[in-house]
Amino acid sequence: MPLLNTARGGLVDEAALYEALTSGRLAAAGLDVFEQQPPSVDNPLLRLENILGGSAVAGIRNEALERTGRGVAEDVL
Repeated sequence: MPLLNTARGGLVDEAALYEALTSGRLAAAGLDVFEQQPPSVDNPLLRLENILGGSAVAGIRNEALERTGRGVAEDVL
């Protein structure tokens, strides 16, 4: 069974995840977020072959920032 987390990094205990992945109790994991953003280069999860890690970047695109700014301005007005 795999684990997929695209919500918040703090929702997954990374030490427990590492143990589950290396022991075979969990087949694989896909993480768009980590406890520390961006993840440290020495994060042991990044050395595993049964993990797919990404970087949560959707919120920093220009379009997302513009929508956020526009929404805040509308709320203030």
